[in-house]
Amino acid sequence: MTERIVTPFGFASTADEVIAGVDLTGRRALITGGAAGIGVETARSLAAAGAEVVLGVRRVAAGEQAAADIAAGIGADRVTVRELDLADQDSVRRFVADWDEPLHILVNNAGIMALPELERTAEGWEMQFATNFMGHFALTVGLHEALASAGGARVVSVSSSGNLFSPVVFDDLHFAFRPYDPLLAYGQSKSAEALLAVEVTRRWSGEGIYANALNPGAIATGLQKHTGGLRTPKERQKTPQQGAATSVLLAASPLLEGIGGRYFEDCAEAAVVTERPADYSGVAAYAVDPGNAERLWNVASDLMTAGVTTSGGAR
Repeated sequence: MTERIVTPFGFASTADEVIAGVDLTGRRALITGGAAGIGVETARSLAAAGAEVVLGVRRVAAGEQAAADIAAGIGADRVTVRELDLADQDSVRRFVADWDEPLHILVNNAGIMALPELERTAEGWEMQFATNFMGHFALTVGLHEALASAGGARVVSVSSSGNLFSPVVFDDLHFAFRPYDPLLAYGQSKSAEALLAVEVTRRWSGEGIYANALNPGAIATGLQKHTGGLRTPKERQKTPQQGAATSVLLAASPLLEGIGGRYFEDCAEAAVVTERPADYSGVAAYAVDPGNAERLWNVASDLMTAGVTTSGGAR
């Protein structure tokens, strides 16, 4: 049994506090969905510490505005923007093909939440699973050589307390049999993101690549547009800077050197739970299970090869 990791930081810590004193000069970071919310705060803190930051975004104009705001704030132009639509596997492939430099930090941050109606991609994949997990899976695997060539790299999976709503339902990933439920679909995708960190570490730690997952906490952003806004009690809500703190910790803190395959919240390793707590803290055992992680990797690889689901089919 490994000891749970704690740090001097906690619920109220900000990304800037977590990274204070860390020099990222010469490091390159890629953040998906870095144009708003905790993504832009993660980018701001990493760039302020000296990293060259790339924002992989669907809306390029919004990304360029975010990059300009960061440059003005830190007094340095270290953020660039590239188009990336995680729901579109062709977009992911183009992005990967154009990447030709070592990558030290990959923050799989972008996401969508609780789409009210069932939507599918061209492959027939359920949209939340396709965007939150499959897009990031394809991106991470596609950038494997760039991560390996960095001489020590970190992958950060931004999961959610939503993992407590559903495991990955391997026999019906895309709701071909189950009635579609927005939160179950979201929960499945967030469990999948946590499992990605487990399997990346198992497969690639020998190459100096470590991955961890996290719950950023409750932050009022555009993510909740389909849920009527953030409903978490005020005392449990975070600012975007606080919400980005655990992402930045996993991406850059020397406290996490050589650590991988774990799940964090409030800047500490979360408890593994076997039933959903009333306060939605912790990570479900199924979302960090090594067997599930390996199975998901193989299933995702097959999905990418086939280009169409075996459980749902193109609709």
